Amino acid sequence: MRLYAAVAVGGFRRYATYRTATAAGVFTNTVFGFIVAYTYIALWNERPHLGGYDRSQALTFVWVSQALLACASLLGGGFQEELQDRIRSGDIAVDLYRPVDLQMWWLASDLGRALFQLLGRGVVPLAVGALAFELALPGDVVTWLSFLLSVLLGVVVSFALRYLVALCAFWLLDGSGVGTLSALLCMFFSGTLLPLNVFPGAFGEVARTLPWAAMLQVPVDVLLGRHHGAGLAVALAFQAAWAAVLLAAGRVLQSAATRKVVVQGG
Repeated sequence: MRLYAAVAVGGFRRYATYRTATAAGVFTNTVFGFIVAYTYIALWNERPHLGGYDRSQALTFVWVSQALLACASLLGGGFQEELQDRIRSGDIAVDLYRPVDLQMWWLASDLGRALFQLLGRGVVPLAVGALAFELALPGDVVTWLSFLLSVLLGVVVSFALRYLVALCAFWLLDGSGVGTLSALLCMFFSGTLLPLNVFPGAFGEVARTLPWAAMLQVPVDVLLGRHHGAGLAVALAFQAAWAAVLLAAGRVLQSAATRKVVVQGG
């Protein structure tokens, strides 16, 4: 575990070196947050309590979404492009010879990246949103700790999905198409565009049971206090279950892919 902790620290430091990119990301998230916030204000003025949220809760959803956008890789990004490049070039063979677990190595690195993105690109936009709008942020430590645990589980679910996408490069010459499709599905079904609670009927029920809901919808609802007591345990168990299922699927796909490694082009 000390090795994977060191890998996580390395992932944090690696992203911390890109200060200009981080500042640009903070600016972009903040500006986009204002655009979406005023769109939500217009929508909630027409439909008060849409999805069971009042206006302050809806605005909180906007700014927490911006805070988690890079942390949970809701629009893609992260490690999968690098892993796909290593698969295409054949460098993955070197990785497989290392006395470490391939999936755990990339998970540790991605957790370090996520922590930096949460601190580097998440705190400032949320603070700006709290200053500019009336947000429904909790005042008790327990809710914040539950939220951070939910964010951690959401990041693991995000990693597990992106790991499956990256492994597609073992069979595809170009995995960018699968990556783009994955990002679009995540954008829609995580709640990045609209909270999943506004989706009506059976479609909404299905959307809220898909793994993407564990990446954003559940953490925001935990922060808003919509899950507490037994309901909080169920929400966290939902995230943990998807994390376990998807990580196990990654293990199976990795095993199938690495039985025979063929370097593309020869």
